[in-house]
Amino acid sequence: MNLKNDKYRKVEFYKNYFEEFFLKQPRNVRAKIVWTIELIEDIEHVPKTYLSPIKNGLYEIRVKLGSNIYRIFCFFYKGKIVVLMNGFVKKTQKTPKQQITKALRIKKEYEDERK
Repeated sequence: MNLKNDKYRKVEFYKNYFEEFFLKQPRNVRAKIVWTIELIEDIEHVPKTYLSPIKNGLYEIRVKLGSNIYRIFCFFYKGKIVVLMNGFVKKTQKTPKQQITKALRIKKEYEDERK
């Protein structure tokens, strides 16, 4: 089952969390982020290279450009809606705990507003 316009998913931004991160990035990084988001919307089975589960329903969108790695936290709402939250530039092997904590707090905030 596809959403309209032959999309498998719809990507939404929650408040300005994602936008603040996105607008701080150079143009070429923003273009790669947009490409990755469109990929997530357009294909049924997204490779873990681009979208990977973290914990507690939290996922990360992975964007690699040159030697830099960008992460954008997201979660699924009602199955086919991907809600984007905070993003960061990954500088270490492990995802920083404070970034995961922030994403889980934003996810809870979103879910509480929908109740």
